[in-house]
Amino acid sequence: MKTSVWLLLVLLAAWLAIPAPLDAQSKLAQTGMKFLNVEPDPRAAAMGGAFTALEGSATSAFFNPAGTARIPGFANVFLGYTTWIADINHIFASASVSPRDGEYGVITLSLQAVDYGELEQTAFYNNNRGYLDLGTFRPTGLVLGLGYARALSEKFSVGGTVKYISQNLGTSLTYLNSASYSVERSYYETSLLAFDFGILYKTGFKSLAIGMCIRNFSKEARFVDEGFQLPLAFRIGFSMDALDLTDVDKAVHSLLVVVDFEHPRDFQEQMKVGGEYLFMRTVAVRVGYVFPADEHGFSFGVGLRQEVQDLGLGVDYAYTPFGVFGGVHRIAVSLTM
Repeated sequence: MKTSVWLLLVLLAAWLAIPAPLDAQSKLAQTGMKFLNVEPDPRAAAMGGAFTALEGSATSAFFNPAGTARIPGFANVFLGYTTWIADINHIFASASVSPRDGEYGVITLSLQAVDYGELEQTAFYNNNRGYLDLGTFRPTGLVLGLGYARALSEKFSVGGTVKYISQNLGTSLTYLNSASYSVERSYYETSLLAFDFGILYKTGFKSLAIGMCIRNFSKEARFVDEGFQLPLAFRIGFSMDALDLTDVDKAVHSLLVVVDFEHPRDFQEQMKVGGEYLFMRTVAVRVGYVFPADEHGFSFGVGLRQEVQDLGLGVDYAYTPFGVFGGVHRIAVSLTM
């Protein structure tokens, strides 16, 4: 247990090390590559993003890598799609493999690809329109992750992920010859490595579990001469099946309650609360709430699980009302072998 105590102390120290505002008027740190904050898993998103203390899914790679330490079966595969605000599309995928029933730990590969769509590029110019049309460009973002997690005991799991992160802003005008209308362009792309670390601890009281994770730990990213930080965040979460306190048949009814507290670099501390009612281990109804938040608060979704021979198939959907930006839809399929 000495190892677990040290890890808890390290993560708590990380929480304290992240800059926090002294009051509501304090200026928060600026960050870039905000697509790293988009929650991919519809199940997690429907529960307000509170997923730090949950385990058994390859999607934990996006929340707390320690949650992949106990996946069911030999492998768990996940593929998801999100229609984000402003017509930005996200594709997510993750696959966890547990050789010899996790004796050597669990290895997880993860992918996040962002497509901002085709945007028009213009430049100020002294003509009737006041600008020149320079065509279109298509910014993109990419995250490739390699994670490892292991259950050190029946109660305690640890995990980490190294991520290669790249953002491509396309080409931009750097020189314009007003006489010949000739232009010169420069290509802007940056990449770096970032790290996620997490732990998950089963308290022994019913199904109560505690998870902690620090995400997007990295050096400063740069575009030419401009530097910026990634959206570093620390989370601590709790999860428990509330029906553990009753005599209800758990094979028929389950009511998972999850709570996360997040301490980000670029926003106020947030509380995320969610619940999932599961009937016959097949049909799930979920709801969540995040506060404080600028445009979104409530979220909800549904899920379906089905066993086909030795395969577990799953489909999940989540909807998040996003104020003036409309709604965000997430859908995903999963396979357990």
